[in-house]
Amino acid sequence: MKTVAIIDYGMGNLHSARKAVEHVAPDVCVLVTDNSDQIREADHVILPGVGAIRDCMHEIRRLEVDALVREVSRDRPFLGICVGMQALMSRSEENGGVDGINLFPAQVRFFGDNLVENGERLKVPHMGWNEVYQSVDHPMWHNIPDGDRFYFVHSYYAEAEGNADIAGRSHYGVDLAAAVARDNIFAVQFHPEKSARAGLQLLKNFVDWSGK
Repeated sequence: MKTVAIIDYGMGNLHSARKAVEHVAPDVCVLVTDNSDQIREADHVILPGVGAIRDCMHEIRRLEVDALVREVSRDRPFLGICVGMQALMSRSEENGGVDGINLFPAQVRFFGDNLVENGERLKVPHMGWNEVYQSVDHPMWHNIPDGDRFYFVHSYYAEAEGNADIAGRSHYGVDLAAAVARDNIFAVQFHPEKSARAGLQLLKNFVDWSGK
């Protein structure tokens, strides 16, 4: 039986992610675990994340999840979600500046306290449904129309401009990387587990994806 490990480092929407994967793949074993051996043995691995990046990276480093992520993402499909995506970047402006795992050479920026578009002030955090436009042809986009809507909750975003690894774009006052991809890694800023049909399709695609 195929196994999907959701890394539990104390900073993620673990229950919702597990339920969503179980819904789209009832024949798959889904483990929420902090056990490094179980994570190494899994066929697919998910890194979730919510909250402040400082707290997430503190726990990731304390539990040596950063080294584990580098290891397991080399040879199997790996999915980062929300702050789990931001943690894969080089550095975030949040909390005065926090270094990430640095699997993607991109910066995470703050939307700002005065985000304006067309004369209208936009609320921060960016919270709600937004279109995602696919930048690359990727198995993770299978059966998901270009421009489909996903659910976002975030005040910080990975830059889109100059991002060679961008897999999907969205716009909220600024262009932002809604998804990035390289080799076995696919990571998204939005929450697929909260994104109805499109999100469930993306999770099904992840379970079906064999990686690079």
